[in-house]
Amino acid sequence: MSKIALVTGAGSGIGRNATLALVDAGFTVVATGRRLEALKETAEQSAAGKVHPISADVTDESSIDALFSDIKSKFGRLDVVFNNAGNNVPTTNFGDLEFSDWRTVIGVNLDGAFLIANRAYRFMRDQSPQGGRIINNGSISAYVPRPGSAPYASSKHAITGLTRSIALDGRQHNIACGQIDIGNAASDMTAQMNAGVPQADGSMKSEPTMDVQNIGNAVVHMAGLPLDTNVLFMTIMASHMPFVGRG
Repeated sequence: MSKIALVTGAGSGIGRNATLALVDAGFTVVATGRRLEALKETAEQSAAGKVHPISADVTDESSIDALFSDIKSKFGRLDVVFNNAGNNVPTTNFGDLEFSDWRTVIGVNLDGAFLIANRAYRFMRDQSPQGGRIINNGSISAYVPRPGSAPYASSKHAITGLTRSIALDGRQHNIACGQIDIGNAASDMTAQMNAGVPQADGSMKSEPTMDVQNIGNAVVHMAGLPLDTNVLFMTIMASHMPFVGRG
């Protein structure tokens, strides 16, 4: 029987690619996100019956509880979670930032990540055999921010603390937790980089990107490890992007 994985934000970009890569590696994948039609499009690109689209809102506790109840009734267990769903708002200087924009980002990137990880942890703790793996999608912004990105950078710094805490608490339940920090994978979110991205010196410059398939391959590598081995943090990035030496 194939292992069961859950991917959030699976209707596009990194989430869709990771879903398809996991299927190619032999996983059965529950693909979730808010847009059911987009999830069905992801499923149509995979081997028949290997992707199960379930619509859910990561910011809604009752929606997430229903998602995990559905996984339990359909599959009985859960082996891997790629906690990927995220969003952002336009670049805004901190002094001009509205609380509503802050909440928009934190609600998905942090509250949503907590809900998915928390329910996955409980599921993995209580199943038999016990254990599983949670992979959080961080960002290079978990280390250094871009100009005008306080909500996003703050959410990703917080994900690092969440990852470390889950990894520590999960030891007693055979739950491994790691984080993948991505820099400039070509997706809908990075399309603007062709036109230019704000730099620390105030200029606008286009930035190199990398094929999103590399992210799917990296997630598969982390997901396929035995539970006595963990990639706690992985940074994967376009080699020539301004990260090392940024600013």
